[in-house]
Amino acid sequence: MKNKKLKLAAVALLSMITLAGCSGGKDIVTMKGGKITDTQFFDELKKSPTSSETLVNMIIQKITLDDYGSKVDQKEIDKQYSTYEKQNGGKKSFEALLKQNNMTAKQFKDNIKQSLAFKEMLKSHIKVTDADLKETWKTYHPQVETQIMSFDSKENAEKALKKINDGDDFAKVAKSDSQDTVTKEDGGKVKFDSTATTDPAGVTVPTEVKEAAYKLEDGKVSDLITVQNQQTGTDVYYIVKMVKNKQKGNDYKPYEKELKDIFEQTKISDPTFQQEVIGKELEKANVNIKDNQYKNILTPYLPQKETKTSDSKTSESKTSKSSDSKTSKSSESKSTESSKEETTESTK
Repeated sequence: MKNKKLKLAAVALLSMITLAGCSGGKDIVTMKGGKITDTQFFDELKKSPTSSETLVNMIIQKITLDDYGSKVDQKEIDKQYSTYEKQNGGKKSFEALLKQNNMTAKQFKDNIKQSLAFKEMLKSHIKVTDADLKETWKTYHPQVETQIMSFDSKENAEKALKKINDGDDFAKVAKSDSQDTVTKEDGGKVKFDSTATTDPAGVTVPTEVKEAAYKLEDGKVSDLITVQNQQTGTDVYYIVKMVKNKQKGNDYKPYEKELKDIFEQTKISDPTFQQEVIGKELEKANVNIKDNQYKNILTPYLPQKETKTSDSKTSESKTSKSSDSKTSKSSESKSTESSKEETTESTK
């Protein structure tokens, strides 16, 4: 059996890695003629090129959980865990998968909490303005009701589309042919809008599929929609039927909550914004690294305020000196002209 890898929707910087502690040289391995202590093991780990990244991650994790862990609702953790169970074949199957990856249910839930706490940290730095809502409104579409089928094989997708075009019921074909295990039993039914939220939850609806769906009138079926899987690079084929479309109109006010959610999710997914927030939180935490080997590992993350201020002051100083110089020259010129006029008057 191949060792499957778990998929956890978390920020890449927050991969859960724990270094062994070094509590006074405790033996962790004994053998004939020697032993290995945890201090020796820790010293060896420090030689790894990834040790700096690991320490940075641990610092960020510590700050995130200490300051924002209390904002995470346990119900949301359990809800996400339950979703992963369903996506991986149910409780027993998922527990077996966790065991393959040397994890327990508690550890996996801790990972979920870490991810949610990180999102809470990012959200605390987001201030949504009316201008942001109006800009988001330009590409927003309200929730629609659809039926969707997906296929890994273009041949199978074309056969299913032919059945639909020949008059077969969409729900019936979805149940028999679609490879989307989450929706096929219900005839492919799924509701979605411009946010990542879907009903039922956990259904992935690619942007290309959404855009094609929004153009359809009620009761109409799309042509074959080809989408590239970003993880594997392979093509996935979709067919979507519009059950109930909805036009958004001209007023964004009724959709403020949805627009705010979209704006926040966009910011949360922005690596530049993540970096800015991490820098501010590290600065606020006043992290002091004692080990000289890792003394400067946080420098790339911290705001470069001092450098900018120094450059600004230097620039201001140069401008001031230049201005003073010009003023001085102007003053000297006026003084000289005044002196000439006085000399002329005296001669007369």
